[in-house]
Amino acid sequence: MLSKYHWWRDAVIYQVYVRSFLDSTGDGVGDLAGVRAGLPYLKKLGVDGIWLSPFYPSPQHDHGYDVADYCDVDPLFGDLAEFDLLVTAARRLGVKVLLDIVPNHCSSEHPWFQEALSAGPGSAARARFHFADGRGADGSEPPNNWHAMFGGPAWSRVTEADGRPGQWYLHMFTPEQPDWNWRDPQVGAEFDRVLRFWLDRGVDGFRIDVAAGLFKHPELPDSDDPEADARTRDSVNPLAWNQPEVHAVWRSWRSICEDYTARDGRERLLVGEVSVPTAREHALYVRSDELHQAFFFDLLSAPWDADAFRKVVSEAMQDIAGTGSTVTWVLNNHDQVRTVTRYGEPAPEGSGLGAARARAAALLMLALPGAAYIYQGEELGLPEVVDLPDDVLTDPIFRRTGSRARIRDGCRVPLPWSGQASPFGFTSGVESAKPWLPQPEYFAEYATDRALADTRSFWHLYRDGLQLRAALPQLGEGTLRWLDSPPGVLAFARGDGLVCAVNFGTAPSSAPVSGTPLLSSGPCPAGVLPGSTAAWWMSDGTESPAP
Repeated sequence: MLSKYHWWRDAVIYQVYVRSFLDSTGDGVGDLAGVRAGLPYLKKLGVDGIWLSPFYPSPQHDHGYDVADYCDVDPLFGDLAEFDLLVTAARRLGVKVLLDIVPNHCSSEHPWFQEALSAGPGSAARARFHFADGRGADGSEPPNNWHAMFGGPAWSRVTEADGRPGQWYLHMFTPEQPDWNWRDPQVGAEFDRVLRFWLDRGVDGFRIDVAAGLFKHPELPDSDDPEADARTRDSVNPLAWNQPEVHAVWRSWRSICEDYTARDGRERLLVGEVSVPTAREHALYVRSDELHQAFFFDLLSAPWDADAFRKVVSEAMQDIAGTGSTVTWVLNNHDQVRTVTRYGEPAPEGSGLGAARARAAALLMLALPGAAYIYQGEELGLPEVVDLPDDVLTDPIFRRTGSRARIRDGCRVPLPWSGQASPFGFTSGVESAKPWLPQPEYFAEYATDRALADTRSFWHLYRDGLQLRAALPQLGEGTLRWLDSPPGVLAFARGDGLVCAVNFGTAPSSAPVSGTPLLSSGPCPAGVLPGSTAAWWMSDGTESPAP
């Protein structure tokens, strides 16, 4: 019998960047056995599920987002037997498991792309990708003027079997990541097979990479702003992203998930990485027969400003929650500068302002209606590692552009678990290798063992917030009501008497509720809301609504 409770609507999911979570083999790279060993830690934190970054066979040009085989495990991370043990252990603890699936592009080493290279122009194998003749008398110019998001042209020319320069293929990220052509029915059929392969192994759903991608304009015309994606590091080229045909794919995938749910009553989740210009366009992806969730990145990208946060939340509640779905909030992920650093700029180093704001933002997010995703290390208050030397950087953005602007290595440094020096318990063994990215000495301050022992730590703030969220019917799914508040302060009510307020300024303000808060992101005397602080109260409902 199907449950009326939809677990995903208010779930809190923890993003595990597998290679940086915990290394069980001593090779300096995290793995699936390490994730399994860390499950009790995540259960204690209080999350409902985990999302695993790609662990499939891959040449690792983009750390697994260049997939060579969608139905296996790269030996770097383990094998299918270890994956099955992980799923079993997670289910025993009541922790859902989501996989990261990459349907917009694959690895240039994928067998189908290798077949396409050999098969030649006009072949069925090339039709699975975007191959096209070049422009100019000798075809030496790319088919159009698009640029890849990671820098440089979005097209690479191949050498044909006879040794002559040949056609070009499209890659919106790197040359090692050719884009699939979803207008070819073989591509959709193959991904249906992939979904069923992992659903048969017991997964609870999928995070979908580049979910607004897949289809390109059928004529592949020139863009009026060909470098927009590279300049913004976002999917903004309207000819390459957010094409209307993509919605049929999500309806098909939703149907597959519901087929499995009908068998055993367990709901499978589809959550999309959807980057589109407006909340209204975002809402189209979470209609009742498409994706269950789509990350709402506007909160992540909002500046630390009360008016900006209120606008983002209001638009999401109006346009997305209005579809019958719930909003999916996120403050950090593996592609973004961590909040502690992001919110701290341009404050003086060591001011603690970034950490205070990040703690406040965490309580705000956990109080909002809907679901929330936490990126590993967020619960430790890890800052961005901004001073990695050039010779250890692995981000293809740096390799392609030579620029450190917006590179992603700094938020992917392996977690510190214990001790006073690297590898901080991340990797073990007498002959263990160094972590794949170097950990700074100051990571000792953020190690998990220290965080667990300190009740004032980020970890305890997240754990306490998650416990209250699970216990209080006012939190999770539902609506909010804005309350009247002083300039620079956001306050809202949830359900019957739960109030959350955030002071975005640096000076203290009066609290919207008298008495001691249930939970606060920093010291919060009764009747006062200090600067850069958030708090939750239970009240009698006498607060004034916002005009």
